[in-house]
This record gives sequence, structure tokens and C-alpha cells, in this order.
Amino acid sequence: MSTLFKTLKPQELKRLSAKKVEQTIGFINSLKHVKDPFHGQPFELLDWEEKIIRDVYGTLKPTGYRKYKHVWIEIPKKQGKSEFLAAIGLKQTCADDEYAAEVYGGAADRGQASIIFDVAVNMLDQLLEDEPELKPRFKLVLSQKRIVYYPTKSFYQVLSAEAYTKHGLNVSTVLFDEIHAQPNRDLYDVMTFGSGDARTQPLYWYITTAGDDPDRQSIAWELHKKAEGILLGNIKDPTWYPVIFGYDEEERRIWKGWDYEIAEKGEDWKSRRIWHLVNPSINKTVAEEKLEEAFASVKGNEAEEKKFKWLRLNVWCKYKSTKWVTLEAWDATSGLVVPEKLRGRKCYGGLDLSSKIDISAFKLLFPPVEDDPYWRSLSWFWIPVENMKQRVKRDGVRYDEWVKQGLIKATDGNSIDYYTIEQDIIKLKDLYDIKEIAYDPWNAYQMAQNLTEAGFVMVEVRQGYKSMSEPMKTLEALILDKKYQHGGNPVDRWMFGNLEVKKDENENIRPIKDKRGKSRIDGIVALINAMARAILHEKEEPLPGIIFL
Repeated sequence: MSTLFKTLKPQELKRLSAKKVEQTIGFINSLKHVKDPFHGQPFELLDWEEKIIRDVYGTLKPTGYRKYKHVWIEIPKKQGKSEFLAAIGLKQTCADDEYAAEVYGGAADRGQASIIFDVAVNMLDQLLEDEPELKPRFKLVLSQKRIVYYPTKSFYQVLSAEAYTKHGLNVSTVLFDEIHAQPNRDLYDVMTFGSGDARTQPLYWYITTAGDDPDRQSIAWELHKKAEGILLGNIKDPTWYPVIFGYDEEERRIWKGWDYEIAEKGEDWKSRRIWHLVNPSINKTVAEEKLEEAFASVKGNEAEEKKFKWLRLNVWCKYKSTKWVTLEAWDATSGLVVPEKLRGRKCYGGLDLSSKIDISAFKLLFPPVEDDPYWRSLSWFWIPVENMKQRVKRDGVRYDEWVKQGLIKATDGNSIDYYTIEQDIIKLKDLYDIKEIAYDPWNAYQMAQNLTEAGFVMVEVRQGYKSMSEPMKTLEALILDKKYQHGGNPVDRWMFGNLEVKKDENENIRPIKDKRGKSRIDGIVALINAMARAILHEKEEPLPGIIFL
């Protein structure tokens, strides 16, 4: 029996290397782009993509098998990575000289992993439309997120999240998308530790943006530091092929793929030169104008600044949350809010009930009308009187002074009196045209039932990204454009200063308390709840001055 690991002569190796590269590039060029404005056009590799292909598929060991086993590509958003990895997935499934190839797409969740797969399906559909004689070779099982290639009994399969079920797979290729979003290292360990040992040249592709990892404990950070160490020459691992495009703020290092340079004196993340160096597809898959627009949206907003650095410049973040809009912007929208002038006007309520010993909040949010172009809000707060002194001492906040000023209502007892809150809200029914009251269902089911019986329309607003992101972004736009007035309530101002935002991979946001932990944000959460219902109804009958994102 002939050995699998015979040594090739230098000239043979050189010819084989060139052949492998041209086969790979030729296969990818036979595919077509799936996204506008390039939809239907032949897939022509960008310079950085072609270099990766030539290096990975053309660097062979003396046995003729690939040298590199792990390909790490760290790159900002919108550089064309989805189509690039989809093309790789198809190539590895049906054009890698591998019998019974098992190609897996993995990510933080099945939905994320499906993004690459869906692009691959679209590419394959176009290929089979152009060359219908190839159709019998393929089977698409879309319900299972699976592509089967009959001639070599190979397949491309999207993985679900349960890592413990993946043991025993005979992996030939894994496509890890956005590994920075992996909640732990389980899937990485299962898919890489021994999973490809039966293969002669298994290949693991990792393509990701930088992560938001303040503790620096994630698997993505571990792999990032390894890739960085290899590029810097501090780590030796001949099986790894690392590529990094991004900006290291701490070291002022500008990563340009395979090497780096140090930022010039006085140069920082705002530099257009850095933008170009770390975005290798700029003005190809992403217009410089888009970066300018994203940069313009920062406007002193810490959350937007973080998003720009993270997604556009591939900066590794050290914080999971950021301040939202600056206090200066909030103060600039104080305005004058006169309750009597709002009598009878249509409005939406927002309720945020605390635990029994903390502050509870209620908001009324008034959309603009013909003779008043501003959004306006009114606030009510409640706190139990008997534990207030301890709270003042513990939190360092003068709740007692706010009670004296009539800004917070102290309820009897050492826990919040929900009956008092109900009665105070019911009294507002005759003063304002309250269309709905949005509430966080936590701690509020009984009160919601009681207020429903009192004639209010009560609507649950869950406190996750899906429910909170759009109303928060709408409020942000109104505040920055000075089209919202809140009257300068100092309790609201304190709570606004305590609020931070947490962001998911899709740039959705939700409110959280700042890192001190004891601070309160109930009034702002109540405002967001109210806006969640207001934008839903006001979109149907838009009024002057309303902005929707």
C-alpha cells in the first residue's frame, strides 16, 4: 500500500502549489456575488482576499498537503467577509479533492451561522441556473441547513448551538463566523480538538470583528492574542495563518493585515488615514461616505463612538456598556413643561415598578401637535418613607430633599405602597388622554390587572434588545436634535446620568445601570417604555416634528 505522506521533489511541489491556487481561484471566480450592487457579477477576489487564498492553498508541506490548518481573519464590518467565507465553504465541499468532506458552519447561534450558509445557497442557485447540467450533483436540504454534493458524498452543514452533541464528527473544514460572540469556548474546543485528526489537511477558518470583552477572558481574545503574537514574531506556530486589520488604541498600532505601523504623532481613531489602512475593502464593498456618516453620528455620544471604533476600525473594547447620550445633551433639552398646558392631550404612559424598597417611576409622553412641535414628558416617582434615611446614607443621594421639593412621593411603610401608585395613576385619567400604559411585567402583573379594571389599556414591554432598541434610538435622535423637552426634573437628570447602554452584535441596544450598581434608572426606563408604544401608534398617523429611525 502506498503511503499518504511521500515527499515531493521541489519542482513537483512548486507545480502542485500553483495548481492548487489556480484551481481555488478558478472555482471562486465561477461563482457570482449575491448582494447589491454586485449581484449577479462574477466573484472577483479583492487583493487582500486573493493574497489569503494564494498563501493558504499555495503553501504546502513536502508531502503536498496544506501547511496551514488555522486561518484567523480579523477585520471590520462590511468588508465582504460573508461572501468570501461562503465561497470558501462551497469550495471545501465540492472542489477540495476530499472524499466525504464534512464542512461545518458555526457561530454564536444557528442564526448567525446561517448567514454564511444562506449566501452559499444563493451562490449555488446562480451557478446551477447558469449550468443546469450540474443540478443532479447537488441536493439542498434547506430545512436542515445542509448542502449535499453527491459525487464525493460530501456536505456543508450549519451547526446548532449544543456543543456537546458535536463529538465524534469527522471534520474536514469549519467556518467560524464572528467567534468573538461565542459565549464560551465549548464549541471551539469540540470542533478543533481532535475533530479533524482523521483528515490529511483539515482547515479551520475564523473570520470575525474585534470583541467587546472587558475581562479579556473570551476564546476570541485568546485567539486574537495568539494571532497577534505570531504576526509580531513572539509566538511560533507553523499551522496558523493570521490576518488582522484593525487599530490597537493602547499600543497605537495600526494592523494592515500581515504587518503594522505605529500611528503618527497626534493621530488617533479619527484619522481618515487609519480608516483606509484598516478597511481593506474601502470604496469597494463599503464606501468611504458610509464611514463618514457613521463618524458624524458620534456627536459626542459615547455609545456611538464605541460602535464606530468597534465595528468600523476593529478596536477591541474593554467595556460591555457605555454611557448613552451626554448629560450636556440632556440638559440642552430641559425646556419648559407646564402640566396645565398638556391637559387633555394625547399621551402614552410608561411604568417601571421597582422592588418593594426602591424607587418606582411613571411617565407620560406627549407627541407633538400642530401648535407644539416638541415631544414632552411628565414624571412621577415614589419611595417608601421608612427606609429612605438608610437609602440616603447608602446611596449618597438626597432622596429626602427631593421628597420635600415634591419631586418624589414618600409612601407609608418600609416597602413601596403599590396601592398609592395605582390611585395616583388613576387620578391622571381625567386630566390627560392616556392611550396606553406600557409596563415591564416584572413585579407589575397585579397592578396591570388593577389598572386594566380601572379603564386603562395596559401593554407589556419586555426589557430586551428587541423591545427597547428602537425606542431608545428614537429618543436619542430627538434629544440630539433638541426636539424633546422634559422640564429639567433633577430626579430624571440623576437617573439619566446613571444609565448606560449594552449593545448586541446587530447594533441593537438596551438600557442598564452603570457599574456602580446601586444607582437607579427607573424614570428613564419608564420613558423608554412609553416611547415603545408611542412610536408604534404615531407611525400610523405621523404628526409634525416626529422623527422615526
